[in-house]
Amino acid sequence: MQGHNVLGNGFQEVIYQRALAIELGKRKLHFAREVEMPIFYDGQQIGLRRVDFFVQDLILVELKAVALLEKVHLAQGLNYLEAFGIGTGLLINFGAPSLEFRRLISTKSVQLPPK
Repeated sequence: MQGHNVLGNGFQEVIYQRALAIELGKRKLHFAREVEMPIFYDGQQIGLRRVDFFVQDLILVELKAVALLEKVHLAQGLNYLEAFGIGTGLLINFGAPSLEFRRLISTKSVQLPPK
């Protein structure tokens, strides 16, 4: 991705968030940044989590700026998909020397959030 090509690795996550927002805007993709989404348990809201990006009202994008993606990062992304009822996501790591990304697919029944 262009942000990693230009900036390289070593910045804080927020820097890559800002760069990605610019790139998504240039491509005229509809997105929301740092969207607070509710977490439910047994029909009751028990908290809020912030999603880095929600693109085209369909795809959750979670950014990291770590040396190496670990299983906990993948688990977090998958948990977000399932908790928010979203089918597809991307986990992107700008912290490694080469850009890393993983496509995330929810294994649970998906109901898109209301618009």
